Amino acid sequence: MKRILTFSKWFIPGLALLFALLVAGSYLNHRFKTPREEAAYPPPGQMVAVNGHRLHVYAEGERSDLTLVFLSGSGTTAPALDFKGLYSRLSDDHRIVVVERAGYGWSDDSGGVSRDIETVLQETRLALQGAGENPPYILLPHSMSGLEAIHWANRYPDEVAAIVGLDPATPPIYEILPPPRLSLALVTFTAHTGLVRLMPFLCRDAPSSRYLTEDEIAVYCSIMYRRTLTTDMLAEVEIAQENARLVASHGYPSLPFYFFISNGDGLPMDNWGEVLSAYAKDAGGEYMELDVGHYVHSEAAELIAAETRAFIKRILITR
Repeated sequence: MKRILTFSKWFIPGLALLFALLVAGSYLNHRFKTPREEAAYPPPGQMVAVNGHRLHVYAEGERSDLTLVFLSGSGTTAPALDFKGLYSRLSDDHRIVVVERAGYGWSDDSGGVSRDIETVLQETRLALQGAGENPPYILLPHSMSGLEAIHWANRYPDEVAAIVGLDPATPPIYEILPPPRLSLALVTFTAHTGLVRLMPFLCRDAPSSRYLTEDEIAVYCSIMYRRTLTTDMLAEVEIAQENARLVASHGYPSLPFYFFISNGDGLPMDNWGEVLSAYAKDAGGEYMELDVGHYVHSEAAELIAAETRAFIKRILITR
């Protein structure tokens, strides 16, 4: 018994010391690698100054009367790479643009500028304007950016021709979905200490990685290591319910839209698909339910590209 007590006395402090050394080493390694990775992997698109910081705008395809604008979901660290599986199947026929919000991908941090929906929308619009991308747009929002797309359509209807929702969050989602504060705190700790670098499978096995080259996966991982749950991403989560209430107060968007809805796997609510399909029905839009996870644009890229082309042809006939 005495030996057990002695072992316990030294084991727990020893384990704590080893963990502290691991965290300290991980942090120093992270601080050493981050600036070198930033220099090694410059942004592939334009850096546009808005609101005291710069946003990264990536574009492909010939300019045309309609531009497809991709808007990422909450916490998607590298939107310009995450959407590649879908936009690479559309850019032969359409101009595609990915706008990375503050704190995402190659974009700067906002420096504490509010992440309220109106500010975020104005920054996106200014970034597009500064990059020489003009409306009308077809918006392709994933997850939380569904709020921005709906708000955009309601506030500036002349700029938005349609919405193609990629499992987009709608205002009713945030009446059910509370901010996941505990899990966010744990992920933030692993990100800021560099421990996330010990988990390369998070980027190498991500749904979008199947469409990336080895070089692009290396870039994708480097961005994930240094851009996981940035301050701006956390601020967006904290204000999401308030943003949703504002968007809901303006009613449904009055324009053509088509939602691609996932099976909800991995999402923290059981009726995700039901909420999205009900919103689509009530707003008079189209929708398709898919038996894939939340990153529908990667897991069903071929199908969504084909359906999007057909949808665009239908709305062009009615314009």
